[in-house]
Amino acid sequence: MATGYITTIAKKYPTYRDEPLKTVDRWLDGKRVDDGAEGLWRVHDTLYDLTDFIERHPGGSEWIRLTKGTDITESFETHHITTRAEGMLAKFKVRAATTPRSVGLTFHDDGFYRTLKKRVRDKLKDIDYTPVKQSKLIIDSLVATAFGLAFLAIRMQSYALAMASGLFVCWTMIAAHNFFHQRDNWRMLTFNLAFSSYRHWRVSHAMSHHNFPNSILDLEISYFEPFFCWLPNPATKNTIKRFASWVYGPFVYSMLLYGEFFKRVVESYSTGKNTFYLDDLVTFILPSFLYVVGATGLWEVIKMWLFIVSVASFSFGLIGINAAHHHPKAVHDGDRIPKDIDYAVYQLAAVIDRSDTKGSLFMVLTSFGDHCLHHLFPTLDHAILPQLYPVFFETCREFETVYREMPWLQHIIGQHKQLARIDTMTYNPSEKFRA
Repeated sequence: MATGYITTIAKKYPTYRDEPLKTVDRWLDGKRVDDGAEGLWRVHDTLYDLTDFIERHPGGSEWIRLTKGTDITESFETHHITTRAEGMLAKFKVRAATTPRSVGLTFHDDGFYRTLKKRVRDKLKDIDYTPVKQSKLIIDSLVATAFGLAFLAIRMQSYALAMASGLFVCWTMIAAHNFFHQRDNWRMLTFNLAFSSYRHWRVSHAMSHHNFPNSILDLEISYFEPFFCWLPNPATKNTIKRFASWVYGPFVYSMLLYGEFFKRVVESYSTGKNTFYLDDLVTFILPSFLYVVGATGLWEVIKMWLFIVSVASFSFGLIGINAAHHHPKAVHDGDRIPKDIDYAVYQLAAVIDRSDTKGSLFMVLTSFGDHCLHHLFPTLDHAILPQLYPVFFETCREFETVYREMPWLQHIIGQHKQLARIDTMTYNPSEKFRA
């Protein structure tokens, strides 16, 4: 445990964070220790019993079932834009919480986030939802193209075509991320095409990373340690960790999706708790397809399938790790930020958007684009986010908070600089941005 470690938004060092095997179940267990929810569900400073609502939750039962015993304030605020859920919550109230919240993010009625949410709520009444059909068409086309290229690759024994298939598998999985944030739907299952699990990502990405980006509560930070150490902590970040990752980084990218699978195998074996579900069989649809249409031996199918997964993994890592967060100008745990920072201001501090994806829904869906607005309103389809920029920029100006963006190349360069960074910086929300 990092004794005396001062965090950015966490008021205490997270329980179980330093255990060697970092998993979504252990992260949730730690929150049950730290959050003061007393076995119930905590929203702000009140405890609720949502047991009878689990199966009736419109977004799907897992969101509620998994979070029992934790503080769900950030998820509740960002996943419910209308006032309906807040109105329903009162009938599940049990009592006031006995301890302060363990996270220093605020949601004041006159603060940035709630002001923006009110404006977005009004905007959604008049918004054009027809682009959502294009989102669905894009991901369906990506899946079809990935399988079509895989078919040609196995029939022609072409690893060049297999590489192209791997890229489309990657793009499909990234686009599926748009859908697993929403209420249960079949397109979210395509995230499982290459060893990953949308179920686990709903915790590690939606509940952990989205709510607490670049902090010690962010599983997408701790998962990569000690291979990638983005936090500017000189006590734990030696020269090898700072610079060797520049060299072995591409290998880590290539093993990323395999690592997800093997970690779950180890967890299932070591804890005796099965972490696999029926929908994990989606992973084996592509190799089964290759075997049926390939007119070749099983070993050739396995080799080509693993090559496709490796390409998908490398591409997923390259795109995802360099998407929006890991630049020296993005706040990371240990950097200095305003006390009791508003949730939206913190998201703006930890996110720097990609400027080169703007205006292209295909680019946005396949590269985690429109990242800041997506963090603020994750359940909204990416296709309608561009229509929210006017009210978003208006709110940024009102609260004197700078929205930042840069091209992808600068993100890649900055990500490597962040790996080497050990000195802390001070974030000023109104400071003009220079890449």
